[in-house]
Amino acid sequence: MNKIGLIVEREFTERVRKKSFIITTLLTPLFMIAMMVAPGLMMMKGGSSTKNVVVIDNTTDQFVGKQLTSGKTVEFKLLGEGTTVGQARTQYSNADIAYGILVIGSDVLDNPQNIQFILNDASSMSVEENIQNQIQGILRTERLSRYDIENIDQILADANIRVNGLQTLKNNGQEDESGMEETSTVASWAMGLILGMLLYFILIVYGQQVLQSVIDEKQTRVLDVMVTSCTPFELMMGKILGIALVAALQIVIWAVLVIGASAFVMPMIMGNTGMDAMTAAASAASDPEVVGIMSKLTNVGYLAGLFLELLLYIVGGFLFYASMYAAIGSAVDTPQDAAQFNGIIMMPVIVAIIVMMNVMNDPNSDMVFWCSMIPFTSPIVMMARIPFGIPTWQVIVSLVVLYISFLLMTWLAGRIFRVGVFMHGKKPTWKDLGAWIKMK
Repeated sequence: MNKIGLIVEREFTERVRKKSFIITTLLTPLFMIAMMVAPGLMMMKGGSSTKNVVVIDNTTDQFVGKQLTSGKTVEFKLLGEGTTVGQARTQYSNADIAYGILVIGSDVLDNPQNIQFILNDASSMSVEENIQNQIQGILRTERLSRYDIENIDQILADANIRVNGLQTLKNNGQEDESGMEETSTVASWAMGLILGMLLYFILIVYGQQVLQSVIDEKQTRVLDVMVTSCTPFELMMGKILGIALVAALQIVIWAVLVIGASAFVMPMIMGNTGMDAMTAAASAASDPEVVGIMSKLTNVGYLAGLFLELLLYIVGGFLFYASMYAAIGSAVDTPQDAAQFNGIIMMPVIVAIIVMMNVMNDPNSDMVFWCSMIPFTSPIVMMARIPFGIPTWQVIVSLVVLYISFLLMTWLAGRIFRVGVFMHGKKPTWKDLGAWIKMK
């Protein structure tokens, strides 16, 4: 163990002293903090300015233009009857005076496509959507009025119901409502996607570091010297554990910074007034999903639990894949030779990413469940499922299977490593790797 400890120390210190490690460790949480603060700042200050739109209405008695309602997004100005498009373009061609000219055809009631919007500035989806929705409502009401239905306006007002989202609660098995926990499907999916991609990044980046480190030291014959002082298995374990500690340290630093930002930085930047305004804006939107997202981003306990589970899966997943990378690195002489084996290792990771994208549709489907249990895909898929509030026993079983599989994979990789580290000048095949595992 002393020899493994020396190798771990060497691999660890060599990487944490690099500028790239320090820069990545600091910039990544800053990006995550910015993603947390941005929604609140956009709610407070991200509103677009009101656009002035002049209206030429050629319908009878200008019934469409007179019913257009101005608001924060659009300010309408109805021009007099008989105003031509040419006159309006001459008078309102400056973007500072008018954002655009809305021309409504005389037969718009029968031909709803007879509408033109002449812009003096860049197009805006919110403005166009506002105009389309208003005109659509006006034309619908006008057509219904042809049927001479009494109190048609009141009937339409009563029938105009919009569901902005469902308030989703997690049933914890208690009879009273106090046992139910508020959740959000969108927030859970977004959090799971971020964590899954973060784990994918760790597996690929640090796994490749194990592979490259072994290849570099094999090319320079450093490994040939090191194995005179330790066994090949001790050497492999030292490299894997050393780089695993680097990845774990990075995650811990990220967790501290992100949780600290959630608890202290966001309130400090936005102030009590800003936090209250952000909460009020979410409540005013009458959208439970928005409220759910804000509650998760500011819940320190929730974020701490996620990072703890992320750390467990990163360590287990990395050790599982790093042992394979180390075995491949010992069997080849150049990164080009490792390409054929690297592609096979990457296939389960790509499958995990594809399955992760489908977690939002059904986090408990058979395919998603089994992929969260199989060690080749479980680290990424399970991290995408956890924010949805899956049963604890599934997480425990998945972790146990992952760590047992790591021990088995380490044993297999060690069998390859002990032979491959001494092989030079020969590109191994899959048959060769199988023979090395069986070799006594």
